[in-house]
Amino acid sequence: MASHNRRWNFFTFSCCIIVLLVPLVATKPQQPSAASRVHEEYSLFRVEDPEWTFNHLAVDQRNGNVYLGAVNRIYKLSPELAVQVSHQTGPDEDNRNCYPPRIVQPCSEPLTLTNNVNKMLLMDYRENRLLACGSLYQGICKLLRLDDLFKLGEPFHKKEHYLSGVNESGSVFGVIVSYGDASPDKLFVATAVDGRPEYFPTISSRKLTRNSEEDGMFAYVFHDEFVASMIKIPSDTFTVVPDFDIYYIYGFSSGNFVYFLTLQPEMGGGPTTGSSSAGREQVYTSKLVRLCKDDTAFNSYVEVPLGCVRRGVEYRLLQAAYLSKAGTILARSLGIGPDDDILYAVFSKGQKRRPKESSQESALCIFTLKEINERIKDRLQSCYKGEGTLDLAWLKVKDISCSSA
Repeated sequence: MASHNRRWNFFTFSCCIIVLLVPLVATKPQQPSAASRVHEEYSLFRVEDPEWTFNHLAVDQRNGNVYLGAVNRIYKLSPELAVQVSHQTGPDEDNRNCYPPRIVQPCSEPLTLTNNVNKMLLMDYRENRLLACGSLYQGICKLLRLDDLFKLGEPFHKKEHYLSGVNESGSVFGVIVSYGDASPDKLFVATAVDGRPEYFPTISSRKLTRNSEEDGMFAYVFHDEFVASMIKIPSDTFTVVPDFDIYYIYGFSSGNFVYFLTLQPEMGGGPTTGSSSAGREQVYTSKLVRLCKDDTAFNSYVEVPLGCVRRGVEYRLLQAAYLSKAGTILARSLGIGPDDDILYAVFSKGQKRRPKESSQESALCIFTLKEINERIKDRLQSCYKGEGTLDLAWLKVKDISCSSA
């Protein structure tokens, strides 16, 4: 059950190794001497409109083609960054209060020409298609053929079809889990809900039907009267923290699990905790979320704090992450196999999230996924013994003691 998690002390789960401290203040590089200059040529791609900023990038591992999710456009580039084809996604007339899109039924709200910001870009290798979700029409998605970006489908007539939300700054991350020919693939989606938990579960698993126009596309993997393949933020949580949301920074699958790395507001003792209350700044905690791939009811949901400490300085504000294999040299220094999974994560100093400001100090940290899973196992076993408290305050609204199994 999700409630089997317990409170983790941040320091006991600190990163294994701090590799590098990176100042984020821009500095002008020194010019190389004439003797040391080497003539190098780089491929370069620029969009037609400087306001069409890039949001996501995906590279086809089979041929090196590059796919870019930008404002109002999806691009397919060659490995040399030459434009092969583009697909227009916006702008279009919209209003964030319109449910559903006006192509399904008229909307009484005033419509304005609105940019479509790409929120998620995933490659579905099995079906040779690209999943591109934007900010228009409550976050509906297009399924585009990888070869030429031809639109294969754009489901929009059900609430389940809204995946990414309308908040341009909100975070969305998706992970496709493939089961080969045995069964259809699954899409795990984690998204900031932008104050609308009734429309957007914070995390869910969806069906990826082979037919891009099938009615069941993006339906919950399991759904009955009482249980579904999703978790919603309870309304009571917004009473405690009015602008509560979970920001998803990265996601991946490994072994039998799906993982998401998040920034979460710390839950306090009363409704004055929120950042909108009396001008207080919200304090955030970085957490790793783990789910079993085959858990249709999300009973395996567990989350643990993640961060780094160096010379007594805490780095707890997650900025970016990437999963990779250890490789021979790093594996030897860590005492693991070269094919073991390594999680690289960049954290900035402190715990306050300031989207428009950059911290002047950050840390690049390395975690072995093997040790993360071992720590999770140890803590779950402790909770089964009745030791500690649950660390799901946002879901339970209050701390609850672990109970003996």
